[in-house]
Amino acid sequence: MTAKLVDIRPARTSLEVQVGQTILDAALTAGIPYPHGCKSGRCGSCKSRLVEGEVEQLQHSRFALTDEEKADGLILACRALPITSTAVAWLGSDDNDAVQPPRRLKGIVTNLDDLTHDIKFVRITMEDGPPLRFAAGQYAQVSFDGAPARSYSMANRDGDDGLEFHIRRVPGGVTSQHVHSRLKSGDKATLEFPLGSSYLRQHHSGPILCIAGGSGLAPIKAIVETALAHGVKQPIHVYFGVRGERDLYLVEHFQALAKRHPNLTFVPVLSEALSGQYRTGLVTQAVGKDLPDLDGWKAYVAGPPPMVDAAMDATFARGLRKDDMHADVFFTPEERPVPVTGG
Repeated sequence: MTAKLVDIRPARTSLEVQVGQTILDAALTAGIPYPHGCKSGRCGSCKSRLVEGEVEQLQHSRFALTDEEKADGLILACRALPITSTAVAWLGSDDNDAVQPPRRLKGIVTNLDDLTHDIKFVRITMEDGPPLRFAAGQYAQVSFDGAPARSYSMANRDGDDGLEFHIRRVPGGVTSQHVHSRLKSGDKATLEFPLGSSYLRQHHSGPILCIAGGSGLAPIKAIVETALAHGVKQPIHVYFGVRGERDLYLVEHFQALAKRHPNLTFVPVLSEALSGQYRTGLVTQAVGKDLPDLDGWKAYVAGPPPMVDAAMDATFARGLRKDDMHADVFFTPEERPVPVTGG
């Protein structure tokens, strides 16, 4: 078997896709800003039209790509292995103008702080260059000296001279252990930025639902703060799911935002602890109880795979349209699908 030539029509570029490599992985490796989100066949952000040729479609969520959509010639680029020479076109978006082409940048760690017992705040300031532009909800591929590159979502709004991240310590995770144990102010960092398609859709005028699990609060924070700064008046409901009270952070920050903006509701939910102050149970159950009809809403979900899957089940069952779900799945290295190039 040999590499296959794939024509990415919207990018006006053709590239070789190696055996066992997905179309999305090849495109991102070549620096093409292909729309994508979870990279694992769960969210549907990389849904594309197969214009010519044939692909093998790896396992994916039934919500990301239905049988009817496959029959209509749609594929998921993150799960598509070309069998023949192929031409594809990603689906359009009314917010394409929000997407900046990725760049490779050099930065310096300028601030570190503990947000919880296992989540570290890290601010990286660029060595030079204009204020950074990105869409709220996007992420960067970050590498520190002596540690493998990992993907982390920006927690701040764009236009600043730096980027802020919430980095959770992953058991056995080489990079997160480096960040929590050895990283210090003044250390160098390299970033590929911005990446991801689970970003705030500025043209949406209906209600907004945000569901965050753990450090998934980072992109949700950026989305909410950006929406409010742009004068959004429609309801914004934020649900923050963690195990126990020691896992909560930025609660006072969001409560202060909610006081200043009556359209914002912030609901922390504890899954493994009793509390007289906060809701308890699964965060997706709280969403389902509070919001029975999600037709016309936009949903932004960020967190571990089981939570994202449960959020999709709960929201779609309540009328959310698939095109209105934007998911950012926080994989740890051992959770990433096999083969790695498939997502």
